[in-house]
Amino acid sequence: MSQQVSPPSTPNCLPTLVTKERELSWQVASNLFISFKYAWAGISYSFHTQRNFRIHLSVCALAIALSIFLHLQAVEIAVIAITSGLVLALELLNTAVESLVDLTVKQTYHELAKIAKDCAAGAVLVSALVALLVAGTLLLPPLVILIMSNF
Repeated sequence: MSQQVSPPSTPNCLPTLVTKERELSWQVASNLFISFKYAWAGISYSFHTQRNFRIHLSVCALAIALSIFLHLQAVEIAVIAITSGLVLALELLNTAVESLVDLTVKQTYHELAKIAKDCAAGAVLVSALVALLVAGTLLLPPLVILIMSNF
């Protein structure tokens, strides 16, 4: 089962977010500031290239803003923030897994590559569903009370 996938429109070109200075990225960062800079580069890359990361980030911001607006307790806001952060972290890991798999299989189909990508995406889906359940459980009751009190 070795079907070829059509080559990308721009052969082996990453977006300009990956700069020349990252050629030696295999080396250990020289200090903590550089480590944070590399971490921010990964977040920035995901934000600019991954539609789902932007969607999850928007929903996370909306859930936290709604929590504050509804005057939820601090621990409830923290639970929503933690579950939302987990979704974002798993989306970053999903992007890393997909990139690594693409690097490894070099634009050809492989069943194990499909499994790796599907499982990473499944992890994001599970975390997003749990975050939705948590947010619904904590946000819906005060939201319903607010809506009903205005009618």
